[in-house]
Amino acid sequence: MGFYNDIILPRVCDLAMRNAQLRPYRERVIGAAEGLVIEIGVGSGRNLPLYRSPVKEVLALEPSPQLTAMARGALHPGMPVRFIEASAEAIPLDDQSVDTVVTTWTLCSIPDAAMALTEMRRVLRPSGKLLFVEHGMAPDRNVRRWQDWLTPAWKRISGGCHLNRPISTMIESAGFRIDRVETGYMPGPKAMTFMYEGSARPN
Repeated sequence: MGFYNDIILPRVCDLAMRNAQLRPYRERVIGAAEGLVIEIGVGSGRNLPLYRSPVKEVLALEPSPQLTAMARGALHPGMPVRFIEASAEAIPLDDQSVDTVVTTWTLCSIPDAAMALTEMRRVLRPSGKLLFVEHGMAPDRNVRRWQDWLTPAWKRISGGCHLNRPISTMIESAGFRIDRVETGYMPGPKAMTFMYEGSARPN
């Protein structure tokens, strides 16, 4: 799987994230960021051109060297960006050191998402916010059955992506209070397109 994971998968991820239907979600989430921001799983850098004031600096966290190299080539005019090659389960930052945590279509693929969310809460200032858009568990029983059936094979070919994670519950269980969440299906196969978009603050 080395060649697939190192060469093919990063390009597949970048291609998937180019989907024009994702851009409005990105614009809303990134538009609410401010201060010192850490983006969890920056991937190939699709969000980087969208950051503007009042963001002061973006810490772009990504465990994949291949995706980090791709993100370095993304446009981010006038916005300081510092790349951090590290896992979300062990964020190399001090406690309560950032103003905003951003995660876009990332919680599905982090092996220990609960630990990653705990780390996000740790590095976030008490007055800070978590901004998120993720796909995950659908409310419809028949769709959930498909999600549960597909996930074991899907995660093997998609970098660990789970189709059936209960995003809101996961965020709340990590010690966050959800201020706003909007859910619904994006056009496409329902097992892969139920979206959670919102913001949360540390309890």
